[in-house]
Amino acid sequence: MDRTNKETLATELKEKFSKANVAIFADYKGLKSLEADELRRALRTQKTEVKVLKNNIGRLIAKEGALGGDVTEVMHRLVGPTLVAFAYGDPAAAAKIINNFAKDHEALKIKESLLGNKLLRPADVTQLADLPAREVLVAQLLGVLNGPARNFVGVLAAVPRNFVTVLAQIEKKKSEGAPATATAE
Repeated sequence: MDRTNKETLATELKEKFSKANVAIFADYKGLKSLEADELRRALRTQKTEVKVLKNNIGRLIAKEGALGGDVTEVMHRLVGPTLVAFAYGDPAAAAKIINNFAKDHEALKIKESLLGNKLLRPADVTQLADLPAREVLVAQLLGVLNGPARNFVGVLAAVPRNFVTVLAQIEKKKSEGAPATATAE
């Protein structure tokens, strides 16, 4: 591959890095092509694209430093051909698929990755994979936000309810024939 092709490829990959929510790097040495295809198919369902990144191309991407310090740091530490999964959808879903695949296939080893332009250690990718789905997190957040409002409405409703209860007890006493206490002036 000549220099212009490498620079063109580096430009395309820079664009992918800037568009992706997360870029997960993995060492895939020893992974069979059928297994790699299986991983690609599974990731495709989560709006995730898989590419192979060569060291020289990674260094070309990092050369300008336009993507940030963490990206440059990760690119300079790449050793050997690296699989990169660009997740354009839910980052946790892509991390979950890759993490589960790595558990089942020892040949796939997760490397340092990027969440936006921020560095993720392999343990961070595992934590990201352990997060619930986005819809579950949104539902939990809405439940937490709804709690104080629900409690406030309960407090506001308690005042008239308690007042009505007191009035009902007073009426009950009067109907039982208990003399009403009146104050004279």
